[in-house]
Amino acid sequence: MWDCFGPLRKMRGLVSRRDVLRVGALGVAGLTLADVLRQRAKAGTTAARGKSVIMIWMRGGPSHIDSFDMKPHAPAEVRGEFQPIRTNVPGIEICEHLPLLASGMDKLAIVRGIKSNDLGDHTPHYILTGSPDRGKRPAFGGVVSHLQPRTDGLPPYVSLMYDPPKLYDNEGPVYLGPAHRPFVPRAEGLENLSLVKGMTLERLRERRELLRTFDAFGRAAEHASMAGIDAFTQRALEIVTSPRARDAFDLKRESAETHARYGKYCENFLIARRLVEASIPVVTLKVGDWDTHEKNFIDMRDQLPKLDRGFHALLTDLHERGLEKDVAVVLWGEFGRAPRISRGDGRDHWPEAGAAVLAGGGFRVGQVIGETDAHGGQSKGRPYTPGNIMANLYRHLGIDPATTILDHNQRPMSVLDDREIVRELV
Repeated sequence: MWDCFGPLRKMRGLVSRRDVLRVGALGVAGLTLADVLRQRAKAGTTAARGKSVIMIWMRGGPSHIDSFDMKPHAPAEVRGEFQPIRTNVPGIEICEHLPLLASGMDKLAIVRGIKSNDLGDHTPHYILTGSPDRGKRPAFGGVVSHLQPRTDGLPPYVSLMYDPPKLYDNEGPVYLGPAHRPFVPRAEGLENLSLVKGMTLERLRERRELLRTFDAFGRAAEHASMAGIDAFTQRALEIVTSPRARDAFDLKRESAETHARYGKYCENFLIARRLVEASIPVVTLKVGDWDTHEKNFIDMRDQLPKLDRGFHALLTDLHERGLEKDVAVVLWGEFGRAPRISRGDGRDHWPEAGAAVLAGGGFRVGQVIGETDAHGGQSKGRPYTPGNIMANLYRHLGIDPATTILDHNQRPMSVLDDREIVRELV
């Protein structure tokens, strides 16, 4: 995360190369922020302007059979309590508790029968990295941050999933380095987007002049590479003195009517929309808790309407703002739920089949992709994986999934191993 404006260290006697580097980065805008900017520039690429991805995690693994892959003709112990309803696309039905999404099915693509996390636990590493190898690959947003460094004073990757300093392990950058962790806009994270109390723009300019003086020490230091510190510091200054980043997170700028339209999940959905409007490439968020081993139908009867309202509002706003081609959205969990109801009215983990909903991104929508068997337990034919969907998302951002990145041991690692796209989306 970004830590801005620590106190200037009193300099006594000789100034070491370490002190010069410390002042050059920390004295004005925070070590992590300046280093992030510097390391991004080393990648030597530019961001695909105007393209973004919103990744929505339904934590706990929602029941596909009770939402987007219903089985009304299956036995009662499989089909459950909910009824399907028609959508505005002939031949496609979804759950009765998703009427708004049903009315906008022409803007959605449902991928059924996704084979996901073989471990069957709640680690979302597969849907965050595109790889089944937990802890070995960087998160999607970290890869985008590495390959497409920003030049406009905005973070390339924002996570709305956890309060700082608690980032979910599977959003870690692994071998990309800490510069490519997501920015978390809570508590101290948001404070870092503005000047600290008592700091004025005039004092900021004075500190910048002081940095120029210290640069002379750096140029004389042994093998000290100070070229570019001014440029990175200037960029850091632009971030903390410009209102653009802060404004994107400020929900007070939205009307009460907009808040009401988004409903229960307003905060995350609405902030996500504001962030992609500001051209931030990757935003991750989570909604609800779908770990329904027990009370599956009670919990889903409560949560599905909230999801329906918030997700529909998000997609409606993206379309009304002309962003439906620039912003790709994916809604999914780490796996689906077991076909057979157990523990009274619950469904257990089921990595063999799940569902994802995609929108925007210029994808071919108004369709269902893939099919599961009569009980929703297995895909008919070769199933798609989270890696395949991730391949479409990378391509949307202009990144070739076959691109390689060097790991800690200088071995070339492909962005994705399973990089076949979901062909029906293009």
